[in-house]
Amino acid sequence: QVQLAESGGGLVQAGGSLRLSCAASGGTFSNKAMGWFRQAPGKEREFVAVISGSGVTTYYSDSLKGRFTISRDNTKNIVYLQMNSLEPEDTAVYYCAARTRITALKSAHEYDYWGQGTQVTVSS
Repeated sequence: QVQLAESGGGLVQAGGSLRLSCAASGGTFSNKAMGWFRQAPGKEREFVAVISGSGVTTYYSDSLKGRFTISRDNTKNIVYLQMNSLEPEDTAVYYCAARTRITALKSAHEYDYWGQGTQVTVSS
C-alpha cells in the first residue's frame, strides 16, 4: 500500500512561486512513476506533469508554457513541483499520484494511488 502526502500549497499573488512536495511511503519509490494533477472548481481533473521512476523522463502539460518543473529525490521518497510565474488560472487543488510502473504516462487513469490534495490559490 502506497501513501502520499502533499504539502506546500497556499495563497500567493500572481507572478509568485510555490513549491509543492509529495512524500511517499510504502513500496520502492524509484519503481514508481509519479505525477501531479490538478482540479479547479467546476472542472475535471487535469494533467500537470509526470516523472519516470528514475527521474530521467518528464512530461508537462502544454498549457503550462514552461512555468512548472517536476523533480524527485529517490533518496528521500519525495516528488516536487516547482511552480513559477503563477497565474490566477492555476488556482486548483493539486494532487500527487503514484503509478506502480516506472514509465511516466499522462493519463490520470494510469495512476494507482492518490494523495488528499493541497490547495493552491493565486490572487490577481
